[in-house]
Amino acid sequence: MQHLQRIGFVPQNGHAPSQQMASLRKFGHPVKLVSQKTPFLRPASLARRLSCHGERNYDPAYWRTVFEEIENNLIAALRRLLAEKFDLNINVLLEQPKQSSFGELAIPVAFQLARQLKRPPRQIAEELAGGLTSVPGVASFEIAGNGYINVRLDRAEYAVNLLRQGGERAHASYGEKIVVEHTNINPNKAAHIGHLRNAILGDTFVRMLRNRGRHVEVQNYIDNTGVQVADVVVGFHYLERKAPADVRALIADPNTRFDYLCWDLYARTSSYYQDHPDAKQWRADTLHAIEAGDGDLAEMAHIVADAIVKAHLKTMLRLDIEYDVLPRESEILHLKFWATAFELLKERKAIYFEEQGKNKGCWVMPSAAFRESAAASEEEEDGDDSKVIVRSNGTVTYVGKDIAYQLWKFGLLGKDFYYKPWTAYPDGHQVWVTTDQPSTEIAPPFGHATQVFNVIDSRQSYLQDVVVAGLRALDFQQQANASVHFSYEMVALTPQTCVAMGIQLSDDDKKKPYVEVSGRKGLGVKADDLLDKLIETALAEVVHRHPETDPADRQSVAQMIAVGALRYFMLKFTRNSLIAFDFHEALSFEGETGPYVQYAAVRAGNILKKFTDRGETLPVFENVLNRDVFARYLESEDLWQLVLLASKSSSAVERAISSGEPAHVAKYAFQLAQSFNNFYHEHSVIAEENADRRATLLWLTTYVRRQLLKTLAVLGIQQPAYM
Repeated sequence: MQHLQRIGFVPQNGHAPSQQMASLRKFGHPVKLVSQKTPFLRPASLARRLSCHGERNYDPAYWRTVFEEIENNLIAALRRLLAEKFDLNINVLLEQPKQSSFGELAIPVAFQLARQLKRPPRQIAEELAGGLTSVPGVASFEIAGNGYINVRLDRAEYAVNLLRQGGERAHASYGEKIVVEHTNINPNKAAHIGHLRNAILGDTFVRMLRNRGRHVEVQNYIDNTGVQVADVVVGFHYLERKAPADVRALIADPNTRFDYLCWDLYARTSSYYQDHPDAKQWRADTLHAIEAGDGDLAEMAHIVADAIVKAHLKTMLRLDIEYDVLPRESEILHLKFWATAFELLKERKAIYFEEQGKNKGCWVMPSAAFRESAAASEEEEDGDDSKVIVRSNGTVTYVGKDIAYQLWKFGLLGKDFYYKPWTAYPDGHQVWVTTDQPSTEIAPPFGHATQVFNVIDSRQSYLQDVVVAGLRALDFQQQANASVHFSYEMVALTPQTCVAMGIQLSDDDKKKPYVEVSGRKGLGVKADDLLDKLIETALAEVVHRHPETDPADRQSVAQMIAVGALRYFMLKFTRNSLIAFDFHEALSFEGETGPYVQYAAVRAGNILKKFTDRGETLPVFENVLNRDVFARYLESEDLWQLVLLASKSSSAVERAISSGEPAHVAKYAFQLAQSFNNFYHEHSVIAEENADRRATLLWLTTYVRRQLLKTLAVLGIQQPAYM
């Protein structure tokens, strides 16, 4: 075990040593072959370097915005002053004033020091404010109330710095790798609306991290050996008497939506079990066959899962969601990932063999490892809250395989997958899939993360706690602390949406505020059906507003509006909020919706287009705008507040990362869109006769549009050409 803790591992992926070395040197890594007899072994230092692709460490200062730079300078000045005056070294916090008229920042540190120094906070604040001089970007300090120090920024200097900042930072990746695992749909049927919340949350969190320079790897775990796949195979094999060749023919049939067919078959099989309990032996036999990887049942499971995964990725691509690698559960079994993890868990006595009670013959993890979560778990039965890791029939549970998977993500298992290309996206990005067979393909180095986010719904909190408990039991404390369950609540449907989607409801359901979906019962909205209906409705509105435009363009615009509506609706609620998806609310052009934010960006673009359509040329803002001009026109409070708000796009993303709430970015996008629409109604940009003021308004329009588009991109939403 100590050896495993000291050594990390990077795969050879089945390549000949010369091929592997050439691949590594291509990334700039000076390497030498460690051992030709042990192709899976690599030093941990090399693993870490590979995980960063040779990129330099993440530097927060590089990504700092103008506002963040002022905050940083102010905190540094305060800490120096506190050390000089009071010989104190404390953390300094800044706050947002309750009203914009109080300034841009507030310093509450005097209240923090009052008891320690035994002095009134206002007196401390006055002394500190007198010592704060020449902080870059700050115009003045004011004492407010009983001891707040309000900070007013130099508006002209602030705007000049925004102008000088010019374009956005290069979107390179820096620092140690973060793995985000999301989507993870059982490959047994079509994706539904609940899966969309997972994928949209995960994808947006990835975009947030990358927006701020983090190096992120996106994984989509494929549970191709689980109960759900087994039940579809049971349906095909036992209920419909089909052979693998018959299933292949169904997949190849252009008139068959295979993922939809499996949706219905899965529900029918689940219903059959209820009426014929003995039929569950078919499930057990099928699971054994799948895990063994032999025979028609295993072949059929492989065929079904691969076809469904292709359908899922096609669905997710409609929402502009892509992945880097698809780790499959079958390889966790066939490449002995689980077997290795099993031996480690037994060696450290993290699990034990139960010889009595309801779990007799099982390997279980004792409740002491995760007592707090187990105590609240609905899985408790008869007071026994230990967790089964290996069943009495020898099959491993989901959580057992997930422990092995989590160990691999951190590079702790001493093994790796082989890889082969799965598909290339239209943008050229390659997604890889794991395999248990050596390949000549040279894949990027996957895994070896320093932090892992698992996007899984809150109902799985107990099992996620067991996974972390497994890491702790193996004494991987740092990795356990770096394992984050990015949880979220379920998605339901409003009765009105059910009706719009053609779902038959009982009279009682029609009176409910929301209706829960159930994959086993076949009750729910398929993701593609929802997207199609959203696009159809958006297209009708686009045709009504722009009947003269090209049909192909209208279709593209409608698709962007529909996707924007869906993504924004899924993101505007905090993760712990249960969502009742409402079709018409999501598509509304008014209120806190995706189309409303998109419309603000379109409106800003239209202003600039109308200006150039008149034969005018946008000025080179750096040549015509300066401190004097900004000082003159940013005295207007509404213009200044719009400048300030627009400049906080990256800050909003950073705060959302810190809190783990993508909803904060959605809220910011709405606020910026709302502020710009107010600006649009209050100021005539094109008709302004004063050249300096017109240039200021044009620059502000350009800047806000850029920040809106940047924020929409983080949310995974595109700007249509018109709305």
